[in-house]
Amino acid sequence: MRVSRLYLPLPLHTGTLVLLDDDSAHYLRTVLRLKQGDELVVFDGEGGEFPAVLREVHRDSVRIQLGEPVQRDVESTLATHLGLGVSRGERMDWAIQKAVELGVSAITPLFTEHCVVRLDEARKAQRRQHWQRIAQSACEQCGRNRLPEIHEPTTLQNWVVRREGLRLFLHPEGGRNLRELTPPAGQICLLTGPEGGFSEGERLLALDAGFVPLCLGPRILRTETAALAALAAIQALWGDLG
Repeated sequence: MRVSRLYLPLPLHTGTLVLLDDDSAHYLRTVLRLKQGDELVVFDGEGGEFPAVLREVHRDSVRIQLGEPVQRDVESTLATHLGLGVSRGERMDWAIQKAVELGVSAITPLFTEHCVVRLDEARKAQRRQHWQRIAQSACEQCGRNRLPEIHEPTTLQNWVVRREGLRLFLHPEGGRNLRELTPPAGQICLLTGPEGGFSEGERLLALDAGFVPLCLGPRILRTETAALAALAAIQALWGDLG
């Protein structure tokens, strides 16, 4: 039977009896339907992971007790930062969820010329929190104990000029094949566009910032498919995806 996993952004110590916040308590009690005495795994998002037991499950309180820490690391050997063009609704959520499962280290949502989503400052903060929760849930599901950071959404121009390492951007025409590139010694920065793709000005901006155009094949992929196909190919070629 699969043991449930729970992300807790708290200092975790052996033997500690932890009173869960309302959201975590609801998740264990109502969503997972765990009972007193059931076991689970708790992680802090920074590499710390502990077995735990439910000691108290009530309507107004849920407490777990932590066991001895577990030394386990499933992080990819590659450091990958995804610059992801903001897409509508479930497409963006799906792309973030699967990118986390594929081992991405960080994600920055990007506003581009063809982006159909426009957010004011308040909604920008709300969406970032929502995307961080998507990443959290993906870590709980896939077994990662380090939580990738979802950076504050920014413009493509601000993002590309600050990147280092192997810089790639997806472009269906005239791009290079991954096998033609030298394996990276440092971070990989992968830039992917929204539903409408990049404008010509954005393509030139990425080229000027040292990004290499990357073509994944003869077929044009949807934005969420392209980002994940590229991450999977990178992990298979240079990372830990066998």
